[in-house]
Amino acid sequence: MSHPIEIIRHSTAHLLAAAVQELWPQTKLGVGPVIENGFYYDLDLPTRLTEQHFQKIEKQMRAIIARKEKFVREEMPIDAAIVFFEEKKQPYKIELLRDLKTKGTTAVRPEEAQEFNHVRSDASNGASIEKPTHTSVYWTGKKFVDLCRGPHVEDTSALGVFKLMRVAGAYWRGNEKNPQMQRVYGIAFATQKELDDHVTMLAEATRRDHKILGPALDLFTFSELVGPGLPLWTPQGTLLRNILDDFVWQLRKKRGYMRVEIPHITKKALYEKSGHWDKFKNELFRITTREGHEFAMKPMNCPHHTQIYARRAWSYRDLPQRYANTTTCYRDEQTGELAGLSRTRAFSQDDAHVFCRMSQAKEEALKIWDIIHEFYPAFGFSLRVRLSLHDPKHPEKYLGDAKKWEIAEGVLREIVTEKKIEWIDGVGEAAFYGPKLDFMAKDAIGREWQVATIQLDLNMPERFDLTCANEAGEKERIVMIHAAIMGSIERFLSILIEHTAGAFPTWLAPVQVALIPVSDDHMKAAEKLDAKLTEEGFRVSVDGSRDTVGYKIRKAEKQRVPYMIVIGDKEKSLKKLSVRVRNEKDIQQMALSTFIKRLQKEMR
Repeated sequence: MSHPIEIIRHSTAHLLAAAVQELWPQTKLGVGPVIENGFYYDLDLPTRLTEQHFQKIEKQMRAIIARKEKFVREEMPIDAAIVFFEEKKQPYKIELLRDLKTKGTTAVRPEEAQEFNHVRSDASNGASIEKPTHTSVYWTGKKFVDLCRGPHVEDTSALGVFKLMRVAGAYWRGNEKNPQMQRVYGIAFATQKELDDHVTMLAEATRRDHKILGPALDLFTFSELVGPGLPLWTPQGTLLRNILDDFVWQLRKKRGYMRVEIPHITKKALYEKSGHWDKFKNELFRITTREGHEFAMKPMNCPHHTQIYARRAWSYRDLPQRYANTTTCYRDEQTGELAGLSRTRAFSQDDAHVFCRMSQAKEEALKIWDIIHEFYPAFGFSLRVRLSLHDPKHPEKYLGDAKKWEIAEGVLREIVTEKKIEWIDGVGEAAFYGPKLDFMAKDAIGREWQVATIQLDLNMPERFDLTCANEAGEKERIVMIHAAIMGSIERFLSILIEHTAGAFPTWLAPVQVALIPVSDDHMKAAEKLDAKLTEEGFRVSVDGSRDTVGYKIRKAEKQRVPYMIVIGDKEKSLKKLSVRVRNEKDIQQMALSTFIKRLQKEMR
């Protein structure tokens, strides 16, 4: 019997925990959710696990598979479950159950939800199960038991295509004040071929890892003195960022956007009024108090932009107002969750906000759509779209009333319908203030990333009382569109570096042409060619070191320079150039004018 892959992965997470507990009976269990391509389990045990333990653990997992242990569900009252896990000496399970009893399902974190969804209330009128009275556990054989909603496979013989990948530290429930557990990650698939293909892809991903390539290409660095999650950009990396940012700006400028600038700090009152304080107060860098006001580093830009719009009264004739701003934001991420450029504490956004009438929202969103579909194909990304909607089962997670959400979601649904593209519904993926279109880009090795967004916001204009005067001279509530093309420039560059393996297209490469003089006698010709190519607008470097030609070529190749020109006696006149193209072994002979035309074509 075949099972959905999520059930296989969740059952394998239980299998992992059962094996670890058999090997180390004192193990305390955290949670073991399904994640993309696999699972993890948070464990508290006396032995410090390393990847050297994986063979031993996997052997025990296969022993349990061979025993064909059955997965059996048992339902019990929450109070009885607390006593049950007290007897099992499982303090983390007890904490979850007590929170569920006293605070209800609102206390459940997303990664804990797999333990609690299938609970019930004794309310005879069919009341909500936000404060359930019962929960369920799952046995794996007669020894291992876990708090879990299920479902699972029938028995362990249905499992087996898995591999343990790594172990990392993780604070219990994501709180650094709590004990640190050991999080063991694994992958699981329905077939061995799928697993093997995934392992091959991971090996390729390691070869492309931006955390390794970025410093090797001299694009960015981190400093212990500055602090984790705070990248520093080199001249080449800064050039790369500026080229990308200017590309986005030129696309926006054609569509009527205007640049604005904002400070990096704000009073707490701004975020209280916008609603961000309640949602993000634990992620804010609070820096100082002056004259009774608490200040914080900005984690996002939209509330600041509302105040630029609010500086004066507007007529409907003045709308849309389109503000663009590339600026750094700051979030107090936990150290253990930082990951190169993918997740940082300081990140720059190519942010833009459109203030317009509801009747203009669709047209403005379509302009942003066009920018996105001009920008991403330039890098060879293919896109698909997710319509990210609110979750009607959890209205407490969102600002604004149901009617506003219905209107906003209707506009975005109309857009994807008219575009006649394949798109997916993302219930629960909306921002807390409005629905959005999320654009998903597939990279060169098949991984999918969420990149650009178009977000339609009817709530922030309400909170800040943003209006325009309509044709009758009456105040009319406007709407706000949030538009990020790259989003976080840092995160986009982490994706782009791995997508291209650092071999950027010629128009983007920080150095487009490396000139390699054979000896000092050829430096004047190299300098002359450097001046000519620079005058034409190309980015050129001259390697004047006394290294061998072969070593200079290898250096340029490691830097992924698109073109290398070796200058010896034959090339001194610059009438004919010896051009080595990136990733090609043969050297091409071409006239300088031909080479310049080739570069110009690639730049266009």
